[in-house]
Amino acid sequence: MQGLADFLKSIGAARFAAMIAVTAALIGFFAFVIMRVTTPQMTTLFTDLSVEDSSGIIKDLERQGIQFEIRNEGSIIMVPKDKVTRLRMKLAEGGLPKGGGVGYEVFDKSDALGTTSFVQNINHLRALEGELARTIRAIDRIQAARVHLVLPERPLFAREAPEPSASIVVRVRGALEAQQIRAIRHLVASAVNGLKPQRVSIVDEAGQLLADGAATDPEQALGDERRISFEKRIRKQVEDIVSSVVGSGRARVQLSADFDFNKITQTSDKYDPEGRVLRSSQTREEQSMTADNNGQVTVNNELPGNQQNSGATAKDQSKKSEETNNYEISRTTKTEVTEAGRVNRISVAVLVDGIYTKNDKGELVYTDRTKEQLDRIATLVRSAIGFDQKRGDQVEVVNLRFADAPSTAPISEPSGFLGMLQFTKDDVMYFVELGVMMLLGLIVLFLVIRPLVKRILASDEVAAAISGVLSGPAASEEAAPASGQALLPSGAASAIDVATVQGQVHAQSVHRVGELAERNPNETVAIIRQWLTEPAK
Repeated sequence: MQGLADFLKSIGAARFAAMIAVTAALIGFFAFVIMRVTTPQMTTLFTDLSVEDSSGIIKDLERQGIQFEIRNEGSIIMVPKDKVTRLRMKLAEGGLPKGGGVGYEVFDKSDALGTTSFVQNINHLRALEGELARTIRAIDRIQAARVHLVLPERPLFAREAPEPSASIVVRVRGALEAQQIRAIRHLVASAVNGLKPQRVSIVDEAGQLLADGAATDPEQALGDERRISFEKRIRKQVEDIVSSVVGSGRARVQLSADFDFNKITQTSDKYDPEGRVLRSSQTREEQSMTADNNGQVTVNNELPGNQQNSGATAKDQSKKSEETNNYEISRTTKTEVTEAGRVNRISVAVLVDGIYTKNDKGELVYTDRTKEQLDRIATLVRSAIGFDQKRGDQVEVVNLRFADAPSTAPISEPSGFLGMLQFTKDDVMYFVELGVMMLLGLIVLFLVIRPLVKRILASDEVAAAISGVLSGPAASEEAAPASGQALLPSGAASAIDVATVQGQVHAQSVHRVGELAERNPNETVAIIRQWLTEPAK
């Protein structure tokens, strides 16, 4: 302990304080680096949370003792990356997050005994709006949704009830397609009794009207969507088959389809003359006989039972036969209904690039494709689109050089050991963070710690050098007589050589002290002041 106390007294108060400060700084810095490195990597648990959902999730995480971070005023919660999947399943089991809206769980804790019908109706409306908002948020590209329903009651003594309507406000990532907008309208209309899709209006967060609530023609929108879908599908088929021949990215396809959206109903009757069947038959026969009296009318002729002379009287006989047959003729009635959306004509334009080959110098040389190759490509395109010359389909295949030449460097996929080193973006950022921490540690070590330690050690060196210089002349003077006495018998030349050597040593010592004083002026001043304050011995 006495040795430790002497050592502490020898180094001085200033150097002792400096050593304590450097030690504390080192401990604090390396403690920060170790804590930063050993802290688990945090990732997003949920985003766009409401205040209610964020409060419930934080309470559950605190109960489980899991480390978490809150960002963006509580709308984003970060948890350790290795626990995010388990936490999402655990929170989903407890019904979190609820989505920022009230669903049918509003009836779970309600007291139905003292609740009026008005409150029940309001709760039912709130629950229906909340459930629809949750369902809409499940659609891709939709971050948040708010649903407002108007369900008017039928007035008394009214024949017609007012139609319900709905308005939806959504916050989207990017832009919604027409098919997604139609899906939202039909989804809400199917969930509400009596609501028509045309009565649903949709607005995005920028105030842009995506779908109005007016009674527009839905068939026209459906027809345009059908045409766009048809063109997209056929274009993809043509691009796939052409790219497999000319190479990926070396073909451009444009397709236009002319649709007929008129609905046609046609009825035709066909009669078969050979296929007749007897339905009814009627036969009628008439027979009459008349006598010739030469035009005489007498009483004898008109009396009944008159005996006339048959030989003297001439008679006329007539016979008539009539037959009527009714037949059923077979008839075929055919009704054809042609739905809207018939393809009247398809026009396809295909632009293909030429052939690139390398010459002796390794340069790419462009060569046009032959007419035979273009004809084969056109044949493939006609087969892909279902070409029909009668309806006026057109297919044009043209070979032109593209503005951008193909890249000569092949893209090779890593395999073997390199294939296993497929890091994600989070892994790369974690390694970058570790590298920055190590770099900062080295900078602090070499630019801060090393100069401080070197300055502390240099103080002792300066003090020793100055003490040696100040004690050097006295020792020289004491040693000079002895050496002079020893050297006098050898002659004056030896004495002169000894004096020269001592002068050179003294000059070198003074020069070295001067350099140390110039490099460490503060330590030199502190040492001189300490000597001045010491009592004389």
